[in-house]
Amino acid sequence: MTLRRRLTLLAVTIAAAPLVVGGCTFDRDPAGRRHAAPPELSVTPGDKAREVPVSAEVGTVVKGGRVTGVRLKDDKGKEVKAEPREDGSGWVPSTPLQPKRTYTAEVTATGDSGATTTRSTTFTTMAKSNKPQITSTMYFVGNRTYGTAMPVTVAFDPGIPKEARADVQRRLFVKTNPPQPGAWSWLEDGTQVYYRAPDFWRPGTTISVRAGLQGLPIGKDRIGDADRTATSKIGKQVSLEIDNDTKQMTVLRDGKQVRRIPVSLGKPSTPTSSGKMVIMEKHDRTTFDTRGEPDGGYVVDVDDAQRLTWGGEFIHSAPWSEGDQGSTNVSHGCTNVAATAADWLMGVTQVGDLVTVKGTEVQLQAGNGWTAWNVSWDEFVRGSALPVSPGLRPAPVAPAHPGAVAGGSPAPAPSISGR
Repeated sequence: MTLRRRLTLLAVTIAAAPLVVGGCTFDRDPAGRRHAAPPELSVTPGDKAREVPVSAEVGTVVKGGRVTGVRLKDDKGKEVKAEPREDGSGWVPSTPLQPKRTYTAEVTATGDSGATTTRSTTFTTMAKSNKPQITSTMYFVGNRTYGTAMPVTVAFDPGIPKEARADVQRRLFVKTNPPQPGAWSWLEDGTQVYYRAPDFWRPGTTISVRAGLQGLPIGKDRIGDADRTATSKIGKQVSLEIDNDTKQMTVLRDGKQVRRIPVSLGKPSTPTSSGKMVIMEKHDRTTFDTRGEPDGGYVVDVDDAQRLTWGGEFIHSAPWSEGDQGSTNVSHGCTNVAATAADWLMGVTQVGDLVTVKGTEVQLQAGNGWTAWNVSWDEFVRGSALPVSPGLRPAPVAPAHPGAVAGGSPAPAPSISGR
């Protein structure tokens, strides 16, 4: 999207017409000299617009120049902080606007010749909506250190309908330092959307996320629930490879093997899923309660448990199966390791590390955990509700291991069930 395109106010039509100032390419003074005309500039919301959602942005369209200044103030004269979109199509308030308040935006555009146009628009936001909210959960917390495969995940209850996903996606912002652009991708049912880059995050990268959904009209009869922000860093590169054929886990750091650990996976009646997963949670001690689940019915306390799926697959300490580890699958779907190995792993891994399981009887299902890496990049970007630049591609040379750094470099969580 370019600067010349209008910023649509997210599924809400503003009745008032946008302000427009323009002119011919040149005009003449009485002496007959030609002067460059100021750029044409239109601004949304339109002047005197009412019932504007609190998620509104200052949209601009310029012909013959570019926006060089935007000031937004409330009806008490207090300046409202806003940031420009990367594509230059508008300015987004840093926090949601307040209901039933009047705001004035002053926008200046400058032409190539230096001539300027400045326009103001005053609009009033709607009262606090009584429409039902869509609950969102952002699985990216501030002041944490995550693994290189950590996807930014936002979950929704109920799921976002297809026709509303572009509007929602435009209110999901990710900034990385150093820059490492990525894309969003929706699950088919709209209950989760993931953000990742074509390659794994580079260690040391800072990621800042905002899900600016408060008051956002979603479809005809719902609104967004909250505005959330978080900034965290990417830590060391660690990945785990689990092979059912050998019953071994290979632990990799920076693509190099540091340890092999015998495992016992899910028995044939409760097999472990094969696929690329991400460590989602880590617990020094927790309780698995499978009462009411098929093939369940037990309650057991476990140590050093790391969640891989919403369905209850964990890597965890299992001293009761140490005699089977490395030779026989006896678990209910979890990856059993020895107590000493599980304790060591807890000190090595991070939430966001990649875990690859292969050779089992079933495949990992989309959305059963943070499954952003379980598909190719081409398939991933097909899940975006907005266009993705075709130039955004994975590095041409694949890393030596699935978890190696490439290129050289939200509903409440289900209860812990364990398998």
